[in-house]
Amino acid sequence: MIPNLVIVESPAKAKTIEKFLGKDFVVKSSFGHIRDLSKNKLGVDLKKNYKPQYIVSDDKKKVVDELKKAAEQAQTVWLASDEDREGEAIAWHLAEVLKLDPKKTKRIVFHEITKNAIQQAIQNPRSIDENLVNSQQARRVLDRLVGFEISPILWKKVKPALSAGRVQSVALRLIVEREREIINFKSTSFYKVIADFDAQTPFKAELSDKLNTIDEARKFLEHCKDATFKVLDVVKKPAKKSPPPPFTTSTLQQEASRKYGFSVSQTMTLAQKLYEAGYITYMRTDSVNLSDLALATSREVVLKEFGEKYSHTRQYKTKTKGAQEAHEAIRPTYIDKEKVPGTTAEQKLYDLIRKRTLASQMSDAQLERTTITIEVSGSKYQFVASGEVIIFDGFLKAYSESSDDDSEEASRDLLPLVKVGQALQPKQINALERFAQRPARYTEASLVKKLEELGIGRPSTYAPTISTIIARGYVIKEDRPGVERPYQSITLKQGKITQTQKVEVTGAEKAKLFPSDIGIVVNDFLVEYFPNIVNYNFTAQVEEKFDEIAMGKMEWTKMIDEFYKPFHDTVKKTEKESDYTKGERVLGTDPATGKTVSVRIGRYGPIVQLGDNDPNSKEKPQYASLLKGQLVSTITLEEALSLFKLPRTLGSFEGKEVVVAVGRFGPYVRHEGKFYSLKKDDNPLDIDLSRAIEIIEEGRLKEKQRVIKTFTEDPELMVLNGRWGPYISKAKSNYKIPKGTNASELTYHDCLKIIEESEKKETTGKKTTKTTKKK
Repeated sequence: MIPNLVIVESPAKAKTIEKFLGKDFVVKSSFGHIRDLSKNKLGVDLKKNYKPQYIVSDDKKKVVDELKKAAEQAQTVWLASDEDREGEAIAWHLAEVLKLDPKKTKRIVFHEITKNAIQQAIQNPRSIDENLVNSQQARRVLDRLVGFEISPILWKKVKPALSAGRVQSVALRLIVEREREIINFKSTSFYKVIADFDAQTPFKAELSDKLNTIDEARKFLEHCKDATFKVLDVVKKPAKKSPPPPFTTSTLQQEASRKYGFSVSQTMTLAQKLYEAGYITYMRTDSVNLSDLALATSREVVLKEFGEKYSHTRQYKTKTKGAQEAHEAIRPTYIDKEKVPGTTAEQKLYDLIRKRTLASQMSDAQLERTTITIEVSGSKYQFVASGEVIIFDGFLKAYSESSDDDSEEASRDLLPLVKVGQALQPKQINALERFAQRPARYTEASLVKKLEELGIGRPSTYAPTISTIIARGYVIKEDRPGVERPYQSITLKQGKITQTQKVEVTGAEKAKLFPSDIGIVVNDFLVEYFPNIVNYNFTAQVEEKFDEIAMGKMEWTKMIDEFYKPFHDTVKKTEKESDYTKGERVLGTDPATGKTVSVRIGRYGPIVQLGDNDPNSKEKPQYASLLKGQLVSTITLEEALSLFKLPRTLGSFEGKEVVVAVGRFGPYVRHEGKFYSLKKDDNPLDIDLSRAIEIIEEGRLKEKQRVIKTFTEDPELMVLNGRWGPYISKAKSNYKIPKGTNASELTYHDCLKIIEESEKKETTGKKTTKTTKKK
């Protein structure tokens, strides 16, 4: 018999918990969820009040069998999955599938994996919270109904193999709407005037007004030639800067992105590892609260590391829409621990969490802000200089928060001591042409911030939402180079005005989210036919209903029923009535042929069409694929027509023709029946023969390095070098090479033997699966 069996959801968590429990406890892992809705069917019985039809997947059957055996031998089973809704659902599924006796089953929760927290949890067990389980079931069922009913319509009306999700579709809408704002944005220029003054130390002052035109800027500089400048006012004000609160899931994702460039899912993976190793508290939270114990231990560390004047104990209040405050903010379990074992990335994230927690319990930074106003004789304009001095650094000694626009947070200049009435002489005055900033594209972190502001999703959903829209190809996360932009610079120096045109690079993007063509088309279809699904307020209200279910204030099947009936009617209506043109745009007429030019989503992606689909005409339309960066919604007639210049014959190499074209997988060079992909910066419309030859030779070298061995007995049989190491390829099938085998020494017969054994294993595996199913 096993006195106590503890079941958690991950092996890493099991390993950490085992250290804190005695020999009377056996800790096992369920490796996440042990069952879910069927993947191939709807998985919800609509006739039986939306009853979920859960199945144990094949890859979890062995785990379930092992846990069943262990549970049968246990005197007490402790279900110790995470304390959020997902964790509660895992505990419930375990109790159901393992058929656990309620009398010998106990549910325990903790938000940190420490000896004290585990022992306290064991002393205070509870039963499974059905309300939390039902809230999770409602989310799962609702999302399944939405995806299962909308996806087939997308296949018919837009493109095969598409899918739609409830929260993902709203996130996609935000990205598409932002892209349209950027496309429609008309940049206007203005002139920013900066004067360099010298009074003991040099300092800069900016004109309080922006000048609209180059003539205004020049006229003002002409006026300054003979003007006098004197100090009109000096204002000194004390100011303070308070520390930010400890991390929630959302703020940790944002700060890790800004400081280290971590993606949202990367941050959550690292945080999960730190939590399961016992180094931080639970990483899915929307609360900024700290426990009394955490406040006390943080104070001790602040006193020890920084001193009495740096200590200021605070409890923060959560302001996020729909926050649950189920447990604490994210903090170290032992705040005095400066470093933890793990990868460099794990250590960086831990250090960030520790510094933020300590800073939240430290004194405000005390500042002195100085503003100097400088009068320009005979002018309505004034120069203003702002400076900031840190009198006492306070929490800044431990931590400084980043922002989405770090220029806003840039430290201000230290200003010299000047008196009212003091005359000043500018060394030079510069009027620079500046441009209105277009709206910024979302990063993963700023998208999470926006979703949280709108009350859409919860801490557990941000990372999977973003990962899903990227994985589906609706959104592309990438860097894009900027473009050169000329601007005017007018300078007044030593009584002379000079004007020069300069060039700057603008619009460079780093790790930004761009909607793809298919993403835009899917969004537009959903906005037109399923406005509720992508409505921000409606989606936030659904989240609030999940919260009400979790608190026992609403019956979950009633909530589903209220949503599903009108939704299903819309689905049926859309199926019958919608005549969606797959985002088609008519661009105009080809001047050379008089044929209509249009652009739309084709089977393999966005295409331009020249000519109409006339069943009575023998002449078929011509098609061309769009290039990277071109969108169905923005491509011009001129750009579309240039695509019909492809394929282009560039000349010959080694006596064979070299052709550049665009195919299903992007632009390529074709030579001697082989295809070589163009690089990111190559444009198929202007690439020349010499560059094409370089690409061919690079491709050949790569191919040569890929082939380890070929055989005269069978040209289709090869030993190749792949991404994960050497493998055997035969007739378009790949076979693993056993560990410890030298791939270069394999003979033809060795390869055949490996293939034979591999196929035998596969056949045996299939038979075993079939036998298991019969049972």
